[in-house]
This record gives sequence, structure tokens and C-alpha cells, in this order.
Amino acid sequence: MLNSEKIYCGVEHADARSLLYATGHLPENIGRKPLIGVVNTFNEIVPGHFHLRGIADAAKQGVLMAGGVPVEFPAIAICDGITMAHKGMMYPLPSRELIADSIESMTMAHALDGLVLVVSCDKTVPGALMAAARLNVPSIVISGGPMPTGHYRGEVSDYSACIETVGKVHNGDMTPEEQEELTQHCCPGCGSCSGMFTANSMNCLAEALGMALPGNGTIPSYYGERLGLAKRAGMRAVKMVEENLRPRDIMTEAAFANAIHVDMAIAGSTNTTLHLPAIANELGIPLPLKTFDEISKTTPNLCHISPNGHHHMDDLYRAGGIYAVMNELNKKEGMLDTGCMTVAGKTLGELLPGHDVRDYTVIRHIDDPYSAQGGLAVLFGNLAPMGCVVKAAAVAEKMMKHTGRARVFNYMEDATQAILDGKIVPGDMVVIKCEGPKGGPGMREMLSPTAAIVGKGLGETVSLLTDGRFSGATRGAAIGHVSPEAMEGGVFAVIEDGDTITVDIPNRTINLNVDDETLAKRQAEWKRPPLKVKSGYLVKYCNSVSSAATGAVTTTYCEGAF
Repeated sequence: MLNSEKIYCGVEHADARSLLYATGHLPENIGRKPLIGVVNTFNEIVPGHFHLRGIADAAKQGVLMAGGVPVEFPAIAICDGITMAHKGMMYPLPSRELIADSIESMTMAHALDGLVLVVSCDKTVPGALMAAARLNVPSIVISGGPMPTGHYRGEVSDYSACIETVGKVHNGDMTPEEQEELTQHCCPGCGSCSGMFTANSMNCLAEALGMALPGNGTIPSYYGERLGLAKRAGMRAVKMVEENLRPRDIMTEAAFANAIHVDMAIAGSTNTTLHLPAIANELGIPLPLKTFDEISKTTPNLCHISPNGHHHMDDLYRAGGIYAVMNELNKKEGMLDTGCMTVAGKTLGELLPGHDVRDYTVIRHIDDPYSAQGGLAVLFGNLAPMGCVVKAAAVAEKMMKHTGRARVFNYMEDATQAILDGKIVPGDMVVIKCEGPKGGPGMREMLSPTAAIVGKGLGETVSLLTDGRFSGATRGAAIGHVSPEAMEGGVFAVIEDGDTITVDIPNRTINLNVDDETLAKRQAEWKRPPLKVKSGYLVKYCNSVSSAATGAVTTTYCEGAF
């Protein structure tokens, strides 16, 4: 029996049925055909979502073609790039919870039989997957796709290059006029920003998890093939209801391991270490930071997509996409579990044949990787007993092991200004505290200070450490997600100007070089700083959010729910 049949059919449910008739539904469809919710994160300010009306329309066509009844409803989407470097950045990570909660609310309230999740940017993908995991109704992800790669004076460019111009202008290496010219050409059209930033990382990992069809992460936004994939996603949503194929059949522990292997191979955003655990949490699957590091140590890094290299998402698409990456990984025994089910109604092993690498300069051969280990590393030590995260693939070789002199700030804006004003010098480590999930609040991205470091020519001599997080566009020795965060006390909360910190990425350690007696005295005198917000949604978020080490979640899995 369909979910929708239970609340729309029969004498007892005439009232609910009358309201469907008010919107033009036909009696012969109600309770007889799957009622498929099409979640559309369209809005008119975010470039990754501006074009999603067309994607949603194509998905609805697919639902109709397969004999289902599509019903579209919205979810919010915030642009991390627009919120960068001001208080607006407090909202993107908390919006993940709003997205998941709103999808849950609409689906449960209206007894939808299945979902097509039309998403694109950073928090919409994990938020939608969290809802799918929580609800366990047949669900499929279709993203808006990567935007075209920009160009500036004959060279490729993107959002990452744009934000680094701030430091270049302050340093006298670029004029404001040149900056404006680049600004007008680095993001030339709609779609998720063209590097392996958080949005594209998560859209790629949706494929690896089995929750999206092949091509979801890499087919460019402006290709007709993207609309075709949306139609197929709509068709599969209906078939998944008929097959009773549900998210918990797909997103298994083995599927998450597959996704992390792919994450390391493509050197995805550090934000994946927040989002994958949050999705797994909805399923009752533990996914600690240590798991990411263990998998990273055995997974070769096969791709250097911007900001890690000069390739972009359209290059990865032409090279074969994520299934080609997985096919290459599968050449190494035990790397992937090919028995995992996918939304295609086939196992990963059944889908992989034919997805060969078409360009080994973009996707390296399994025997000729960029490095024998994956793109991310998790460090532990007295500064981060619960762990912290760095995109090792984007760190210069000379910074893989270094000791820095702490320059301590409690606000991202203060740190950025100090960098731009020339107050940070080689050998310094910029430490930004009180920017974690509770302290930010919302765990703001630190792209502005890291871009300023690179733009000022300090990328190979200055590092940054924070309990905040980074954009997928970040490069350099940027270490984030320090747990426990400063608002929860611990050694990180009591770092002082002039302390030295030793980082050893190959050996996965990070330590504050201060004796135990001094640390104990500092911690005894430490007082929790006040919240930076006094009212509104963020206060509620601060009071419920968990550590970054556990995915910064606000809800926990309850056995037997739904």
C-alpha cells in the first residue's frame, strides 16, 4: 500500500482528498499512483540554485513518464560564497538542519511516497540526504551541476582565484581594475562553483554513496545531459517506490566507506568530515574522524581539482567522472565494496563496467597517484584530543612539518585585517578561536583569512589553526575543526600569543609546546566567553549543536523512529 493511499483514500479521508482536488489532482491518480515530492532548492540569489526550476521541471517530467504524480515544494539554500567574511557566515551550517527538518515536515505531513531531491550547493546536499536517511522513503538526489569554468586574460579562473585577489590588491600585486575584470569573468554562469569545493564534493559523494545516478557530480550545469539525468532521476523515484528500494538499503556502513575512499581520491572539501557523519548519524551509523584518517592512509590521491590543482569540474567530467574514479580505485583489491546497492536499482559492481578513465592527466592511474595517501588528514594531540582536519593535498611540502608562533584572535575579521595590514609574518601561525559550532556560532568558514595569506604571498610560510571550518576553495596549511572547540574549554581555549605549535601532518600530530603545569594554571583561570548572539535561531542552534568531531549535529538517531 502506498503511504499516500493511507491518508487520501476512503470515506474517512474525504477532507484531505478535497484539498488535493483544489490543486487540480485527478480522482484516478489519488492513492493509485505514487505521490512523489520534488524538493526544489531554487532561489534567485544563489548561482548554484538560480537554474533549478529547469532541473525540477525535468525531474517532474520523469515522474510523469514513469507513472507517478509529482508535487513540488521548496527548501532554502544559502550561498556560502556570498556569506563569506561577515556575520552571514554564521547561518550556512545551521541551515543544513533547517533543510533536513523542513523536508521531513513536508514529507511526513503530506504522506509522500517518494522524493526527488533537487539540490546543488554546500548544505542542501547533506541536508537533503539527512532527511532521506531519517524518513527512509524512496529518495534520489539530482543536483544542478557545476558551473562553467571562468577565464581571465587567457587563463582559467574560479571563485577561489577571485577571493585570493583581495590579498593581491592589498599587496600591490594587482590593481582594483584588474580585480574587477577577474570578478566579472571567474563565475561565468549558473551552477555550483567549478572547483572541488564543498558543493561539488558532496554532489560527487552522493554518487559514491549510491544516492545519485552516475554523472550527478560532474555533468556541467548547462549541458542538456543534465536535464536528461534529471528526467531519469524522476523516473527512478517512481520505480524505487514500486521496488520498495529505500535509503537505508543504500546508505549502509559499507557505502559510507566507499564514499570516504572516493573523497580521499578526489581530495574533497574538509567539510565532508562534517556532512558524512551527520548523514550517518541519522542512520545510527557511527562515523568518527578517525575513520576518515584510517581510510585516507590507504587510499591514493588520484585527482587535483581546483583549489588543489589547475583542473576543474568540467575536466573531471570529460575524464569520465566519479564512476571512472571509482573504476580506477576498484583496480586495487579491497578498496571498494562493489556489492553496495544504488538508486539505479543495480549494485555498484553492476554499474562500474564501461566507466573507464578517458584522461589520465586528470584522473591518475591507480599505480601513479599524486600521493599514496588521500587528500585529507586528521591530526590529534594535546590541542585537539578529539581531532582536527587539514586538506593535506593542498599543503605545500615545506609546511607538512612545521612549528609556528601563535598569533591569537577571537574573531575571523580581526585575523583577516591583521593579515592584510602586514602584521602577520613568515613563521607565524594564525590561531582563530571561538568560531566553532557553538562559538561562531555556526562554525564559520575561514576562506577570507586563508585567501589573504595566499594573496599576500605567505602560503608557504604561514599556517592557520581554528575551531571553525574552511571552504572547499581553501588551500595552504589550513587546519580546522579543532575539537573540542574553544567554547568547550580544553587546551585550544587557552592558547596565548607567542606560544609555539608543532604540526606534523605525515605523523598526524598537533601539539601546543607549553608545559603541563602552565596549561593547568591557564585552564583553571579560563572562563567561558559569552555567546556572540542574543536571540533568534542561532541561539537555539548553539544550545543543541554537537562538536565538529561528531558532525555538528542537533539530533541523534532513535531506534525505531518512523
